[in-house]
Amino acid sequence: METEGQDVVPGMTPEMARIPTVHEDRREGSQLGSVLPQGSVSSPSTGSSETPKAEKAKSTSSETEKDSQSPGTAVDLEAAASDQSSLSDISDSEDSDHDTEEVLENRDGIADIRDRDQERPAELEKRRSRRLSRRYSRAKDVNLVTWDGPNDPENPKNWPFKRKWAATIIVSTFTFISPVSSSMVAPALTTIGSEFGITESVELSLVLSIFLLAYAIGPLILGPLSEIYGRTIVLQLANLLYLFFNMACGLARNKVQMIVFRFLSGLGGSAPLALGGGVLSDLFVAEQRGRAISIYSLAPLLGPAVGPIAGGFITANTTWRWAFWATTIADGFIQIAGLFFLQETYHPVLLLRKKNRLVKETGNTKLHTEYERPDRTLGKTIRVACSRPFILLCTQPIIQVLAVYMAFLYGMMYLMLSSFPSLWTGVYGMPIGTGGLNYISLGLGFFLGTQICAPLQDVVYRKLKHSKYGGPDHLGRPEFRVPLMFPGAVLVPVGLFIFGWAAERRTHWIVPNVGACIFAAGQQMGFQCMQTFIVDAYTRYAASAVGAVTVLRSLAGFGFPLFAPFLWDGLGYGYGGTMLGCLAVVLGIPGPFLLWKYGVKLRGMSKFAAG
Repeated sequence: METEGQDVVPGMTPEMARIPTVHEDRREGSQLGSVLPQGSVSSPSTGSSETPKAEKAKSTSSETEKDSQSPGTAVDLEAAASDQSSLSDISDSEDSDHDTEEVLENRDGIADIRDRDQERPAELEKRRSRRLSRRYSRAKDVNLVTWDGPNDPENPKNWPFKRKWAATIIVSTFTFISPVSSSMVAPALTTIGSEFGITESVELSLVLSIFLLAYAIGPLILGPLSEIYGRTIVLQLANLLYLFFNMACGLARNKVQMIVFRFLSGLGGSAPLALGGGVLSDLFVAEQRGRAISIYSLAPLLGPAVGPIAGGFITANTTWRWAFWATTIADGFIQIAGLFFLQETYHPVLLLRKKNRLVKETGNTKLHTEYERPDRTLGKTIRVACSRPFILLCTQPIIQVLAVYMAFLYGMMYLMLSSFPSLWTGVYGMPIGTGGLNYISLGLGFFLGTQICAPLQDVVYRKLKHSKYGGPDHLGRPEFRVPLMFPGAVLVPVGLFIFGWAAERRTHWIVPNVGACIFAAGQQMGFQCMQTFIVDAYTRYAASAVGAVTVLRSLAGFGFPLFAPFLWDGLGYGYGGTMLGCLAVVLGIPGPFLLWKYGVKLRGMSKFAAG
């Protein structure tokens, strides 16, 4: 029996013939890679057709379809192509001519997801044809375990709003407390140096910045571990590592113990930075994810500003050791809250649990999920996870430009954090506790940058998507994240100029703080836009792309404070701030223009980028 307007492939059952063609599928506005209607689909063996519910599901907006989970039972094939699972796409060797032995990964919390909106038309047709033939063979797999339809309540993207944001808040709190520890010791550096006999300024700065070196290494290990065991267990155990060694820092008796314990606590504290964004990608669809990531990314920037405020008063009124013990106590409460409110969101782990439950209930040991790969070992996962970020960093111009600028912004933040104590207590003669209050300017700038950027990111993206820039098909592009980079790139050098010359002239204390606030707001705006741009541009390899910039920025956060004393002593605050402001102009101003004008061309030349 033949379906009108559709040829029947020899050997194909009538039920398979009812699967819409590529062109019919395009008219339905379904997402790239989707070949089945968005509804309840019966097994080929039953011969039943689509239900009315299937027709209703087809009419949902393509924007929602792009990130919502596809329907599924043991025979539902759409979930195999849904963008909730990076692992499925990576495991398809036919989709990659340049990497036949790929291993799934997660870096900085961003899962590998292909953005089907950004594929070129020719590639779209080829990819559809390959997947259509693959799915004919998969249609007979009655043992495939997927989500039970697009509205499956077990799918984290379908969780209630309160449950999603409870998980978001817990992850953000994890991400907040670790950076607080990274900078809380800043006001106490002089006191620690006196007690441990540290006379070299570089060694003293190392006590502060060694924490950031661990931030560069931790995600390379913790990200792949989360691919094997899930996000929650890795987050909880890594946080226990941080808690233990952060408490040990308060018990240190010499500078060697202090530096070693700080490094180990940083390894544990890097887990939320590595995995937190992945939790958000599990929970939110793309058009909501910009706001969630903006709010989440505020934590690692606000934490370093809040830490010195508390650390200054603690050091002035008790002992510097309580700076570590106080954060350990706070982290203990967060750990307990996480046990109750942070549930597993990683789709492969959840589907594996579902499969195990069904095996117990039915006794069918042939049940399996999309993500079970016998050749996927921890060693291979870590090896690929460690190598691909550096491959991207060495071969991709987009990654190189953004990584250098993000590293500069991140390093500048820690340079300021390490410079504030000497400025406010040395130049302005403030007590340690009062001097610590000046960190409020950085925190206020981070907050303002988030409040400006978070609501606007998704709004601007949607408007450009439905404008002439989105084309007749209203396709999303990574370049739609660029417009908000422009004001951020301008605010950063302006803030540095004001801060440097106000400190040089010893003006009223509010003026350097105004400069610091402007710098922090611009940094936050640029940081968020660049991170979302990278995720959109390198969708399939987003984990590696974000990992590349994470390693570089953490190294900058480690290194910048080490030369801060020499910078201010050699050039002074005025010319030192001017030099940094000029670097911000050179690195930051041309970038948005070039990405907007040449971004599509650069992505087209890349075998890693989408489209």
